[in-house]
Amino acid sequence: MKILYSNIIGQADKELIILHGFLGMGDNWKTLAKKWASVGFRVHLIDQRNHGRSFWSEEFSYKILAEDVLAYCDHHKLSEVYVLGHSMGGKTTMNLAILAPQLLKAFIVADIVPKKYIPHHQQLLNGLAQLDFTLISNRSEASLRLSPFVKDEGTRMFLLRNLYWISPGKLGLRLNIEVLKNVSEVIGDGLDASAISSIPCLFVKGEKSDYILETDYPIIQYHFPKAQNITVPNAGHWLHAENPIFFFDQVNNWLQLQ
Repeated sequence: MKILYSNIIGQADKELIILHGFLGMGDNWKTLAKKWASVGFRVHLIDQRNHGRSFWSEEFSYKILAEDVLAYCDHHKLSEVYVLGHSMGGKTTMNLAILAPQLLKAFIVADIVPKKYIPHHQQLLNGLAQLDFTLISNRSEASLRLSPFVKDEGTRMFLLRNLYWISPGKLGLRLNIEVLKNVSEVIGDGLDASAISSIPCLFVKGEKSDYILETDYPIIQYHFPKAQNITVPNAGHWLHAENPIFFFDQVNNWLQLQ
């Protein structure tokens, strides 16, 4: 089985796996990973399939993404791991808790819940899919061509972190956009009603985000009876980037008690 790419930071014996969100990559979390490495964790910044430097595949579901992480842990001989997942990575984390409860010591889910979400990424995906790198020679041109599809400059800059030089003068995307443009329904999938885990976990909401609503907390408690909840003030869906000090301090305080 193919093994996911990772950037491993730190030398400690407590293992923390971080799973990025849709259209992101492990390196989005590098600054926080260094902080966790400084307080006793060895941090695995994983690129999930079809993202970053990991392998591409037409197979894509949360069960498969969770199996990828399980294979990664088997390959690296990891046990009793802590896992932190943001958005899509949070859904992967929840599925991993159901698939391999013996593997996880505790986990954190950032700004997502076990429910089904209505697909809402199609405009971004259409924009990325139309980028023609025979006509685009730099990041500014890519941003200009993406702007009719993605109005928000911050979101465009986040997406364009996936640009890289395939060869001198030739840009490409680290995303398998041909597969990802067709998985909006899959990305929105919720957990099956039978999926219940008693592993200690923390759900973290961005105060300004609508990914977690007040009406969602009973759903969290149903699937994860030991779940605790915190809210990150002055932050939306990218809570770890918008209020990183509060996010790190609160999540780290919780982790150190597990």
